[in-house]
Amino acid sequence: MAPAGKLFLVATPIGNLGDISARALDTLRQVAFVVCEDTRHSGHLLSHFGIQKPTLSLPAFAEGARAGAILDRIDEGADCALVTDAGTPGISDPGSLLVAEALERGVTVVPIPGPAALVAALSASGLPTARFHFLGFLPRQGPERKTMLEEVKALGATLVLYESPRRLAQTLTDLRAALGDRRACVAREVTKLHEEFARGSLGELIARYGGAEVLGEVVVLVEGHQGDARWSEELVRAALEEGLARGEKLKGLSTELAQRSGWAGKDLYRLGLSCKPRS
Repeated sequence: MAPAGKLFLVATPIGNLGDISARALDTLRQVAFVVCEDTRHSGHLLSHFGIQKPTLSLPAFAEGARAGAILDRIDEGADCALVTDAGTPGISDPGSLLVAEALERGVTVVPIPGPAALVAALSASGLPTARFHFLGFLPRQGPERKTMLEEVKALGATLVLYESPRRLAQTLTDLRAALGDRRACVAREVTKLHEEFARGSLGELIARYGGAEVLGEVVVLVEGHQGDARWSEELVRAALEEGLARGEKLKGLSTELAQRSGWAGKDLYRLGLSCKPRS
């Protein structure tokens, strides 16, 4: 009897095809078949890189019903790659149910890491990155939405969520109502031609996007709860003076302190100008 195959979770580009890894391409070329969120969408990716493989569809609504047949083929010895329309399988995309059932059967699951919109957006948001809480997509409305926002209101970690461009303005409004007017960032079309990062308070972002037509994939990031953790001006000034005395550049020092102090980088920079010694 042939040994069972493996299930490879292959991350694919979220916009720029140049972001696919050599390991991802090698895996797609070597497996027996490819399971796709949408075979038409992934077919373009495979064709672009000259890869011809049998494909099966695994949309989110049918994942539970179709997982068994896919795993039967893997049990028979066929290696399988799972891809979604963009990013990492299972992260707000189909995959988690298939993985859970694969592990129950004793199938080896191998992640092939790569692009993830939430990580790319977080890294360039300007908000603290040491701890973050990923919300996926918020419930669209009703008590479930309100309950989720109440659950995360007190978290000190940066909040990250995905949203439809059609609902962006309303979601920003709901976030401000539930969390207060915190620092935030809207990352749109990350890695694509019209990539945009809009940073400011939730109120400023509401003013920017309210009533405007928004297109593309959207990631929303919101500063975590600061509470008593926000540094006093006296403590911030002392940290700035100490860093400047060590010869650090004000711009870089302001960015670094923003990660720890709860202050916006631009406010730290302005305060730091008054801390610089007169020449």
